[in-house]
Amino acid sequence: MVANAGDCRAVLCRKGEAIDMSQDHRPIYPSERRRVEELGGYIDDGYLNGVLSVSRALGDWDMKLPRGSPSPLIAEPEFRKLVLTEEDEFLIIGCDGIWDVMSSQHAVSLVRHGLRRHDDPEQCARDIVMEALRRNTFDNLTVIIVCFSSTDYQEPSPPTPRQRKQRCFSLSTEALCSLRNLLEGSANR
Repeated sequence: MVANAGDCRAVLCRKGEAIDMSQDHRPIYPSERRRVEELGGYIDDGYLNGVLSVSRALGDWDMKLPRGSPSPLIAEPEFRKLVLTEEDEFLIIGCDGIWDVMSSQHAVSLVRHGLRRHDDPEQCARDIVMEALRRNTFDNLTVIIVCFSSTDYQEPSPPTPRQRKQRCFSLSTEALCSLRNLLEGSANR
């Protein structure tokens, strides 16, 4: 079961085919636009009330009306339930920076190829982030790969302090742009 509110996405791989397990909550989508407009909101250039690119969000409290009042921006998730089969290989959960530049099918193909090559879901997540950067994304980049398998994976050794440190980082959009500019400047020298 997948619950989603916002523009993160969960994608299931079934025999190599991408199955979207969530819908991005963009104000421009007809069902979301209709709901927003019925509650007194408006869409301006693809943005809810001219400000927000999503029509559902857990945060953004300043855009929500007082408790009990109907608001065009809601935190109510949509649910999708699917019974897993032996044909289901993995699930990709990623934030909008991935999906802004990559289709669900492309991400599934990238992960599937990586798992066949090295069987390392963490490396596959890094590969997706690097591909999104290569495609010039300018938004958040967080990815989780959940593998389904009847085979036993070797228990990973405890992470070293260096590995732990590498796993715990996040870059703001500004920091990401600064890093990209720095790297591009170094490459041109």
